[in-house]
Amino acid sequence: MTTNDNTPLRIGIQGVAGCFHDAAAREFFDGRTVETVGFDSFPELFDALDADASMLGIVAIENTIAGSILSNHELLRTSNLRIIGEHKKRISHVLCALPGTALDDIEEVNSHPMALMQCEQWLRRHPKMKMVEHFDTAGSARDIALNKIKGHAAVCGEYAARLYGLDILAEGIETNKRNFTRFLILADPATLAGPQLDIDKASLMFTLPHRQGALSKVLTIFSFYDINLSKIQSTPIIGREWEYRFYIDLTFDNALRYHQAIDAVRPLINDFKILGEYRAVENPLQ
Repeated sequence: MTTNDNTPLRIGIQGVAGCFHDAAAREFFDGRTVETVGFDSFPELFDALDADASMLGIVAIENTIAGSILSNHELLRTSNLRIIGEHKKRISHVLCALPGTALDDIEEVNSHPMALMQCEQWLRRHPKMKMVEHFDTAGSARDIALNKIKGHAAVCGEYAARLYGLDILAEGIETNKRNFTRFLILADPATLAGPQLDIDKASLMFTLPHRQGALSKVLTIFSFYDINLSKIQSTPIIGREWEYRFYIDLTFDNALRYHQAIDAVRPLINDFKILGEYRAVENPLQ
């Protein structure tokens, strides 16, 4: 980026302060001054990023339980943004309420439907607590804190609970402890100071001619150049029955071999787009 280490970073997120996007942005840019700007939906976030080249963005792209977020793949394809990094975050939920609240005082639990589902086993063990869906995990905590709603609790991340001054009544209430979300860091290409160095991962998008063996030929070339296919995601192309668009992630040890592989597959693919070239990150600790 063209900004220096002392320049505050404005990061667009989907959700309110304290949400997992907010926490992930601060973890990725640890050591930098970060100002997050919240948006109600991913389309609104992408529109804002396209309109303001000075703002970076962070977007969830896949989850180990829910799978790929296909709508965000499409938003990324149609935008002018580039992936400049990735962050993998363990998703762990807490139950929090107003200070002084006891677990037996809770009659209603508010959170995003996905969070409630991920914590359903723990919540079912407390039948007195009625599960009520809310638009956001952190938003649930914020509303309880701002409106001083007694008898209600929120399911959210620890960061949100502490941000809004709520007491944590239970930690790690999610059913599956191997719940991770992968986030992409996005930037306008105009703000990048030339090609990124020290890359070992790339995200690409392309379509293939509707011919037998078309995908197999592409994968064979990547294998020949020692390129690892770490993810492949296909989506149907609207208006072109039984044809698909492919999103792939590649990892490699040698950037030159990667570029040679790209040159070799170009004649075999259509609508090719490099979504980003960046540094891969390891999976977070349990």
